[in-house]
Amino acid sequence: MSITILGIESSCDDTSAAIVRDCVLVSNVIASQKVHEFYGGVVPELASRAHQQNIVPVVSEAIRQAGISKGEINAIAFTRGPGLLGSLLVGTSFAKGLSIALGIPIVDVNHLHGHVLSHFIKEDENSEVPEFPFLCLLVSGGNSQIIKVMSPYEMQVMGQTIDDAAGEAFDKCAKVMGLPYPGGPYIDRLAAEGDASRFKFSKPHIPGLDYSFSGLKTSFLYTLRDEVAKNPDFIEQNKADLAASLQKTIIDILMDKFAQAVKETGIKIIAIGGGVSANSGFRNRVQEFADNHGLKAFIPKRAFTTDNAAMVAVAGHFKYLNKDFCSLDLPPYARVTV
Repeated sequence: MSITILGIESSCDDTSAAIVRDCVLVSNVIASQKVHEFYGGVVPELASRAHQQNIVPVVSEAIRQAGISKGEINAIAFTRGPGLLGSLLVGTSFAKGLSIALGIPIVDVNHLHGHVLSHFIKEDENSEVPEFPFLCLLVSGGNSQIIKVMSPYEMQVMGQTIDDAAGEAFDKCAKVMGLPYPGGPYIDRLAAEGDASRFKFSKPHIPGLDYSFSGLKTSFLYTLRDEVAKNPDFIEQNKADLAASLQKTIIDILMDKFAQAVKETGIKIIAIGGGVSANSGFRNRVQEFADNHGLKAFIPKRAFTTDNAAMVAVAGHFKYLNKDFCSLDLPPYARVTV
């Protein structure tokens, strides 16, 4: 018997709903919030208000596009955390209310688990998915983690950032350059036209498999400050080279530790996830690393790199199989690791 899961994602500024049947994607609807671009970052209060406006039409549209009735849904999976508490409250409350109305269970999903398990979103029954165990490098605006994935239910964080995340470094450095928010995609496009060896920025020396990006941000800021003092047009005249050099440095930091983790574990299957996994340079470097070391790499479609309900629904599918249901009294949480 097929299992149909409705997924709901509202951890930050995207309201999303998706339907998956036996992990095969049937529909995936996302409503983005443009208002935050004006402020150069997500404003939590505005985000939660927009979720309240978007969640009913987004869920209704996901069900309509799937061509099913609400009675065919076996369970509702929702992002319980981590994320912005106000945004999470909207999705959590809606999921609980709908589960009561339909008389079906709910399953709570760790947002980070969703990114890791996004590789199990199938476009058809023949889609290839990773075998266990595999190593996942999860990189986003709020997280940079190396995760050993033993099963859908068992994941071990081997290393993580001790300060800023890689995505945050992209966005904040882009902001210093005067680029729009979010800055990561603009850096990616500029980097394709620049010389990645033109500028050298600080790389951290952190023991083990942990990451640090605060020193890189400081190094980038000081470089711009010193050069602009000599030439006010420095940033505009060197945007592409700055972007390429910044991107290369961030990817170098990420891949150095990831390569170390592969060597320590001997695992031959690797994957990436999170918003930064949409970056062209990062995707190319991971594939090149896999090809050079005889590894199998899983790189998500760009549609599944950002926050989306399809990954929540798939993570919920596995929890449903495990009968790991959520009680109605559990609140959302803002912070947690895998």
